[in-house]
Parts: sequence; structure tokens; C-alpha cells
Amino acid sequence: MAEHNVESTAALRAQILALVAEYHATSHPPTAAFVPGETPVPVSGRVYDASDMQHLVDAGLDFWLTTGRFATAFERRFAQLMETRHAILVNSGSSANLLAVSALTSPSLGDRALKPGDEVITVAAGFPTTVNPIFQNGLVPVFVDIELPSYGIDVSQLEAARSPRTRAIIIAHALGNPYDLEAVATFAKQYNLWLIEDCCDAVGARFDGRSVGTYGDLATVSFYPAHHITMGEGGCVLTSSPKLKQIVESFRDWGRDCWCETGQSNTCGKRFDWQLGELPPCYDHKYIYSHIGYNLKLTDMQAAVGVAQLAHVEGFIAARRRNYAFLRSQLDSLSDVLEFAAVHTKAEPSWFGFPMRVRETAGFQRADLVRFLESRKIATRVLFGGNLVRQPAYAGREVRVVGDLPKSDQVMHGTLWIGTWPGLTDPMLAWMVESLRAFCRDGVRT
Repeated sequence: MAEHNVESTAALRAQILALVAEYHATSHPPTAAFVPGETPVPVSGRVYDASDMQHLVDAGLDFWLTTGRFATAFERRFAQLMETRHAILVNSGSSANLLAVSALTSPSLGDRALKPGDEVITVAAGFPTTVNPIFQNGLVPVFVDIELPSYGIDVSQLEAARSPRTRAIIIAHALGNPYDLEAVATFAKQYNLWLIEDCCDAVGARFDGRSVGTYGDLATVSFYPAHHITMGEGGCVLTSSPKLKQIVESFRDWGRDCWCETGQSNTCGKRFDWQLGELPPCYDHKYIYSHIGYNLKLTDMQAAVGVAQLAHVEGFIAARRRNYAFLRSQLDSLSDVLEFAAVHTKAEPSWFGFPMRVRETAGFQRADLVRFLESRKIATRVLFGGNLVRQPAYAGREVRVVGDLPKSDQVMHGTLWIGTWPGLTDPMLAWMVESLRAFCRDGVRT
């Protein structure tokens, strides 16, 4: 009877998943023909097929609502993709950054543990949640400028940024364009600094033949719908250090000392034989806490979508590069008014977007160009927070700033970006090019 029930359940599951594929074909048909000026051209979006939807429903049928089998599969495969030993799934890229910085405060790291008042080098032209964990852990950000037009850290400022309190570096690869990892990693090693690579925009990017995320002690990724692959929400921390992996998992899982997987017990074989802190002997190890942590896990349904997305990831990365290359070649004649991104000789970007900066001599302002593109249904974005030092959230906060940050200010006033995501069609890309040429060359303003 039990065997019959198993067979019946498996048959029902297969039937349900087949119906999901049929539903996807009916309710999510291919997009309608593109109409210039009427059909929106987003900067980003999710790209999925019936398999993604089937994976989501498959996990739902398990009704294992927390981290489970799909999360385990994703972590293993994604670590291989990113060429690291460990991938630790979390509920967002922002949480990944929080955990990466928090992990470095662990007392188990001894003299290398970050302590309140220690300094962390970062760039001013970035995304807030790359920087916010520095504040959230009682540390002090040291803001340095970027280079233009690469949008990467100005490595010539690293020495000026360093002080006796400097203990770590956290920098994002802006829009998927790797910064000079060789210089930054060498500097970190020279002064025994922790290095965190924020790779949320850069899955698939490489530097000197190696995947981004492999130069730092820790790296972070986001799986928000705008990113290279999506789980809806979600992120992960990458590391090749078993010790850092255990610390990150502890902070993610309420700060507990126990390392059992969700739903498991007594992996260590001595669950009731520990004596830690001032707890009574034989206290249940599942309820011993070694860090002031959080619950930042994600659901297995999200992880299931991620597993399906991994089947598409190489194609997604190739499409982003192809779309960027098309835009760059077609817009080259506008270089006198628009400054396009530069790429390090050892870098192979995995483009999150197509950045351009309106030159001071262009004869028009970024706001003029943005309004024109948006009027034609072409979505634009600025480079995130611009110069973060000028953001109201950081007013009155303890920071240290190297120089006057002129390039970060230039980005704040002049840079915008448009999409390179895989959902863009050839007619959309052609419309983007036509519109930029019309504005910059033909003087079309309406």
C-alpha cells in the first residue's frame, strides 16, 4: 500500500508539473511585437521559462517552507560556477553584505576580528547596502574616489586611505565591470586586511582569468529580479574558507553555535555534551549562541527558482555582453558628448547595465537626456547613490573621506545607465540607439 501511495504521489506530481508547463505556455506567451515609443524598454527584468515555474511548484509541493533540498543543490552548483568552495544562501544581497561584514567581527577570529571604531575602506560612488553594514557593526567607513570612466576604485588613493585602524576593504564591481583586483588584493595582503568583493552586479565577470569573488576573503551576490539570475529575492555569501563559512552560517542562523542543517539534529555527535560560556553542562547545543545573529535564511521555493535559473545563466551572461557590445559600437560616434565606460586590460565584465556620463561640454544636462529617453519609454537609472557622502542617511555619521571625491561628484551629476539585460530584443536595442542619436546628434528634444 505504501509503495502504491508513493507511485501515485509521484504520478500526481508529474501531472501537476506538466500542467504547470501548459499553464505557462498559455498565460505567459511571448511578448507582443515591439512598438517604438509605446512598448516599455526596462533597464532590467526577470527572464524565465516553464522550467522555472515548474521548479517553484515542485518545491511548493514539498511544503518544506524553509531552506531545504533545492537550497543545498543551488549552493553546491553556484559555488562551482563562481569557482569558490562555499556558497551560503541568504534572503537578499543586502543581507549577504551584512553577514560578510558581521562575520569579520567574530571573536573566534582572534586578533583579526573587527572591533568598534575600526576602519573599512570603500568607495563613495556605490550602493548604500555595500556601506551600511560598516555602520551597523560600529565600524567607520573610509570613502575614497573612483576612476573615470571605469567606475572602479582609484587604487592610487589606497595608501592615503590607510591608517592604524584600517582593518578591511569592501568594494562592489560597478555595473559588472571589475575594478583593479590585482592592485586591491595585493594591498590587502600587504597590510593583512580583510577583503570583501561585492559581486551583486557581476556574476560571470572575470579578472585575469579568474572569477570575481575569488580574490577576496568573502564575496556577496544578489538574486533580486534585476540581477543576472533571480530568485525573486535572495542572495549569497561566497568564501573558500571553512572557518568563515561556519561563522557566516552562525550569524545567518540566529547566531547559534550549532552547525546542523535545518531539520537535522546531533550532526556533531555530542549535542548534549557541550560546555560553553557560563551555561550549565550538557546544555542543548542547538540552543547555544556564539554570535549576536539574525535569521536571514531564504525559502526552498526561492532556491528552487535559482536552481532552474542556473540552467540559463551562461546564456544570460552572453546576452548581456552581446547587448553591451552592440550599444557600445553603435554609439561610438557620440563619444564627444557621452563618456563611455573603460575596462581594465585584465577584466572581462559581465554587464549589469550600460553606463554613460554626459560630458561637461555636451551642451545639455543629464536631466535633459533622461527626460527624453523616458518620454520614449526607455527606462534609465543613475549610478545608485551617486556620491554617498552627500546622501541624507549619512549626515552626521562618523566617516573619513580621502580628498574631495571629484569623480564621485561627476558621477552624481552626469552619469546614467540603460539596460543590457537578456530580455532586450533587437528592435528595443535599435530604438535605444536611434533615440540617443536623435537627441545627441539631431537635436531632437521632444
